[in-house]
Amino acid sequence: MTQSIPRPLLPALLALLLTVLLPALAGADTPPAASVPATVHADTGAIARGRALHASRCSVCHALEAHGVGPMHQGVWGRRAGSSAGYDYSPALRQSQVIWDEVTLNLWLQDPEAFLPGQKMGVRVMDAGDRADLIAYLSTLRQTKPAP
Repeated sequence: MTQSIPRPLLPALLALLLTVLLPALAGADTPPAASVPATVHADTGAIARGRALHASRCSVCHALEAHGVGPMHQGVWGRRAGSSAGYDYSPALRQSQVIWDEVTLNLWLQDPEAFLPGQKMGVRVMDAGDRADLIAYLSTLRQTKPAP
């Protein structure tokens, strides 16, 4: 006896095939678009929207170049979580091996407690577009090297 795929699942399965399997079969050397966070291809509009979101939502606790209620955000991109000198991180962040990038920031902003249980941030960014824009902006805040 054979089982058929329920009709409501067919569009989702077709989308999966088109976004995951076909590029792989075609020899694509990059992940399919569905799995690549939007910030990988961030445009200036996304960065500007992210800057505005950061100013309105994040700056209450996070400054760019000084610690506040939360750690500073300058240099967050590529930094190990819980490692910015002078900030009192939760043990969960200090002990983590998380490196902040588009994937980890997306998971963090979506639900910090689910991502790293025991952390202190009580804010979530529910809208995926807002998260992508914030991450696009945060990706511009790379570590600055001190002048020699």
